[in-house]
Amino acid sequence: MNQRALRTRPQADHEHVSRISTGTVLFIITATAVTVYELQLVLIPFVLAGVISYICAPAIAWASARAHLPRLLVSVVAFLVILAFGAVIGLLGIPPLAREMTHTATDLQGTLNRLAAALIDGDTVNLLGQPMDSHQLAAGIDQAVRNWIGNARVLSVIAGSVFVAGFGFLLTLVLLFFFMVSGPSIVQGLLWLVPPGERPLIEDHILVQVDPVLRRYFIGVVAVVCFAAAFAYAGLGLLLGVPHAVFLALITGLLEAVPVLGPAIAATLAGLVAIQHNSELSAIIGYAVYLTALRLLIDQLFGPVVLGAASRVHPALVIFCFLAGGTLFGVVGIVIAVPVALIIKATLSALYDEPASGLPLRKD
Repeated sequence: MNQRALRTRPQADHEHVSRISTGTVLFIITATAVTVYELQLVLIPFVLAGVISYICAPAIAWASARAHLPRLLVSVVAFLVILAFGAVIGLLGIPPLAREMTHTATDLQGTLNRLAAALIDGDTVNLLGQPMDSHQLAAGIDQAVRNWIGNARVLSVIAGSVFVAGFGFLLTLVLLFFFMVSGPSIVQGLLWLVPPGERPLIEDHILVQVDPVLRRYFIGVVAVVCFAAAFAYAGLGLLLGVPHAVFLALITGLLEAVPVLGPAIAATLAGLVAIQHNSELSAIIGYAVYLTALRLLIDQLFGPVVLGAASRVHPALVIFCFLAGGTLFGVVGIVIAVPVALIIKATLSALYDEPASGLPLRKD
């Protein structure tokens, strides 16, 4: 908006700010932060399902209006499409990946021998004052890993984590179905918690500004996911010749939607397959170069720039939100950090009757 347009706009009266006291705002922020911190693990399925259903909501509304079909029917079809897409990826990728993981686990020392031989190249290393060649180093690592996995406490933690992950996945699917089918009624139920006198402020001012900002941000997330998948396929499949490159590229792209934790899981999976396929030093260096280039491009350039441009915030703020959210609230904080910052920005803009840039309206 140009300066002439700003000058011709009516003077802001800031009437909305007078309705909400500073104490009320501080209480809401504190209560929300404490709740999220205490319920981090519980909130993960709700957050993931809510984000996916929110992204799909415009497409569902458009398809329902275009085809003159009930929203319920279109929502069910959209959920089944998402479920089918995930099933196809799983059926195509999980069996061969499971075979690779099983082979790596059963022949762990052989894999470590090849890896150590490629890194040491016939020399010896001095580990804690003890000279070791590649075979001794591989045997020591293999024994340490087996002792660690054989520990009863570690086994219980792994089993518990697998159970929680499986339960969380199923819960996410159930919640996704409910959110996609009854999203508008859930929003109305949340608005019912707001005092009647304040509902026009929320519906007519804050939500009107928040919704398009969040849409643009999640469109940027989709762009980052597509870029990560394309770059991963080019690096793993075309340059390195890693098996199952299509599946690994899709997993890399999808996990990129979960900052920090997702890329680490994707890199570990791709690294295990790459080492099992080719453990020569040149292949290891090639994978390290690919992984470094991927992380630099997405974490320091493409991701912050695209997400910042889509949500119209500075890339530095995007990076800070990811780091601060992950430090304070774990996975949930990583996922919701930037959206929460955008909601706060849009809310303050509506309350202050000022543009989202934070600059006050100019008067003649």
